[in-house]
Amino acid sequence: MTIRLYLDEDSMRQALVQALRARGVDMITALEADMIERADEEHLDYATAQGRVLYSFNVGDFYYLHTAFMGCGKSHAGMILVRQQRYSVGEQMRHILKLITANSAEEMRNHVEFLSTWD
Repeated sequence: MTIRLYLDEDSMRQALVQALRARGVDMITALEADMIERADEEHLDYATAQGRVLYSFNVGDFYYLHTAFMGCGKSHAGMILVRQQRYSVGEQMRHILKLITANSAEEMRNHVEFLSTWD
């Protein structure tokens, strides 16, 4: 199954959303899902319930949540974490496309990928 994305409120730049959609990526933003100003765990729970891999600039908090979920036997649909100031919109889009081409939704389950791996 192909990876479907959920962009949290920190990562949902309109230019990135448009670029990914123009390339056929199945994605939804926190704004579209009415998830603005929710706790990080709520974002992860929502993404998981929808079978979507969470994409976020909030590296520290979401990696902590990944560790906490794994420690208590809770699962998630996967995470792609990226440092906010490191990549342009075009670079983010290219790296995301590489990542979702190389991995399935099943491979992402309970897995964290760092966008920097896909440079």
